Amino acid sequence: MTALDLKPVATLDDALPRPKGRPRHVKGTRPGWFVYACLGIVMLASVFPFYWSLLIGSGDSYTIRDPNMSWIPGGNFFANAARVVNDPAVNFWIALWNSIVSSALIAASVVFFSTLAGWAFAKLKFRGSSWLLVFVIATMAVPTQLGVVPLYILFSDLGWTGQLGAIIVPALVSAFGVFWMTQYLRQAVPDELIEAARVDGASSFRTFLTVGLPAARPAAAMLALFTFVSAWNNFFWPFIVLDRQNPTLPVALSLLQSNYFIDYSIVLAGVLLATIPLLILFVFAGKQLVSGIMQGAVKG
Repeated sequence: MTALDLKPVATLDDALPRPKGRPRHVKGTRPGWFVYACLGIVMLASVFPFYWSLLIGSGDSYTIRDPNMSWIPGGNFFANAARVVNDPAVNFWIALWNSIVSSALIAASVVFFSTLAGWAFAKLKFRGSSWLLVFVIATMAVPTQLGVVPLYILFSDLGWTGQLGAIIVPALVSAFGVFWMTQYLRQAVPDELIEAARVDGASSFRTFLTVGLPAARPAAAMLALFTFVSAWNNFFWPFIVLDRQNPTLPVALSLLQSNYFIDYSIVLAGVLLATIPLLILFVFAGKQLVSGIMQGAVKG
């Protein structure tokens, strides 16, 4: 027998009989028309508010009162947007800068402290950790409005009213962020990696930096995105503690409708201007958002 007569050993796949003809489609692997119809309805319902804002924001003050209003956007959007930007009572550029700075700092702080606390609750063993986590989660049931009066008195005594730090400091830590990162890190980081790091001589904080942070990156990106959007759209507390000379975007846009006659074309043009940075953020962070949702939903 020569080397040419040797045949490769058959694998298990080669031993199994192969079906004849075209492979049958497994039922349930692809969604049907009903799922696509529901997704289409949800998509249209999500896009309609933006289109309505563009429709009114690109018209004039009488567009919304016209019973025969056209469903095609007009040509006044840039003129209305210029009136919003150049309005001295709005302070648009100051408000935009304040919103970017405060939202970015709040998102970064919430991600860092929530990941650190979530790592402690998920992977460090200490007495009373379960009850302490329950207490942190229970604080989410307390309405924000209950703490407004003492919080305002505190920042008034500190002389922080009207300053940007008054809206950043109370939001540096989030109970939802701690709960989110705790649940994610429990599933994402095996205990064997922590034990291996400790065998190599790494301290607890070093283990967190080298093992915890890389594993928590998808969930941290999702938490940062949601926190940024929440801080960007926050109106209640900034409206109370800030003044007209140093507002955020929601507070500045509220000044557009403070007159007796409300020009909705100007108001909705300003709303669209405030929404554009969030849309840009979602375009660049959408991949991390999907990755965080998928990895948080699958154990591995």
